[in-house]
Amino acid sequence: MAQTGVQTDRERFSCSICLDLLKDPVTTTCGHSYCMNCITDFWDGEEKKGTYSCPQCRETFRQRPVLKKHTLLAELMEDLKKSRARAAPADHCYAGPGDVACDVCTGQKMKATKSCLVCLVSYCENHLQPHYESSAFKKHKLVEASAKLQQNICSRHDEVMKIFCRTDQQCICYLCTMDEHKGHETVPAAAERDEKQKKLQESRQQIQQRIQDREEDVKLLQQEVKAINVSRTEEK
Repeated sequence: MAQTGVQTDRERFSCSICLDLLKDPVTTTCGHSYCMNCITDFWDGEEKKGTYSCPQCRETFRQRPVLKKHTLLAELMEDLKKSRARAAPADHCYAGPGDVACDVCTGQKMKATKSCLVCLVSYCENHLQPHYESSAFKKHKLVEASAKLQQNICSRHDEVMKIFCRTDQQCICYLCTMDEHKGHETVPAAAERDEKQKKLQESRQQIQQRIQDREEDVKLLQQEVKAINVSRTEEK
């Protein structure tokens, strides 16, 4: 029961961008809350448009809103993280076949809950805490635990690939922009991801609208058929 409550809280207090519990939470004027870094990166990607929007309700702002840390919500997040760690059954925390193991644990390794694209290390819940608590890790990018972190490393320069080359449609590192990708159209990989997510959302909305339009057309046809049948019956 306790774990069910923690899961419910996780769903209620998760950032809709990174899907993790809110970290350095801030709340927009439309009432939606995000991690400070997540919404900042999202708006950085919208900067060229000159308008800023809420990823959830799509409300737009002519000027970039000034964000301040939501202290009360931040304290609640810390309590939830501690509760989540206590609620997890111990026998379910150890890494088994097919699980991503914590790279920091010694002896019997715990399951990793997150991987860091900066450290290139996977962490269990306990060893992950410094990333939440220390400002030194503020700019680190956490993702779902992955055993394929090396795929984010440039095989040529051994650097993290944080840049997306639109010319060649591939992720590259900053050194790649100085040689084989020099002069190519490049953007931060995070910005490219946000742009593609936005286009995907717009595409889904358009498809949904077309479905609704078709349903309306079907209803109208059904009404016309019904009216014709009624008319024929009256003529008889």
